[in-house]
Amino acid sequence: MKIGIIGTGNMGRILIEALLDSKSVFPSEMMVINRTITKALQLKNEYNTLRVTENIYELALFSDLIFICVKPKDLYTVLKQIKPMLTSQHCVISITSPVSVQQLDSILSCSTVRWIPSITNRALAGVSLLTFGVNCSEEWKSKVFVLAEKISVPLEIENKITRVSSDIVSCGPAFFSYLAQAFIQAATKSTGIDQKTATILTEKMLVGLGELLKKEYYSLPTLQKKVCVKGGITGEGIKVMEQELGDMFIHLFEATHKKFEDEIKVIEGQFGVPY
Repeated sequence: MKIGIIGTGNMGRILIEALLDSKSVFPSEMMVINRTITKALQLKNEYNTLRVTENIYELALFSDLIFICVKPKDLYTVLKQIKPMLTSQHCVISITSPVSVQQLDSILSCSTVRWIPSITNRALAGVSLLTFGVNCSEEWKSKVFVLAEKISVPLEIENKITRVSSDIVSCGPAFFSYLAQAFIQAATKSTGIDQKTATILTEKMLVGLGELLKKEYYSLPTLQKKVCVKGGITGEGIKVMEQELGDMFIHLFEATHKKFEDEIKVIEGQFGVPY
């Protein structure tokens, strides 16, 4: 299977590196294109048989499966560009959450998929969120699912939970990284620990936490109960969190959903098809 990648920004690059490092595809079976060609050529320096092109039509002709990893506002234009080169045997994947598979199907007559990745996929971990177009063939559904399994835990989701699922899977690492940094800064301000030591301890703690969950020794609730001994120090800390976190995460989801709704309106204006 030959794979084309349109766009080598943050998430495009993560997908490229994850797919290649997992041996899901050989570099010679992948062709990439990017508006700034130097970014694509940087990847070729790492994977010397990777194919790089400046011609989007060449990429469409080369590929069986095409990932479109561009900004939401640019997706419609890219779809229109590649449409004449596609047949019913192709599969096109968008990684853009504000664009539905219904909107992809309104432009293309081939199999379509929305695949929302996560930065955790770079470590061949985390979740990939999949939604299949109504005309997506069973063969392509199987192939895409197997491909996603190589770098993640694939989960098929409905359109109505796209934003919150993406908040957890794709945005979550940034949110919890921010919390971890605030945790570190508070430790350095209120105690004698230096930032370097606090950072090392926090990072190693998070890696260990991940391993506990991965090996299913504990769930999140049971882990908290195991550490939080009644009347102990951890319990005092939990009390502070219960008092001060309040509705912070509710406000977070409200903010991301508001931004999402704004993006959807722009996309609907381009496609002329409801989300």
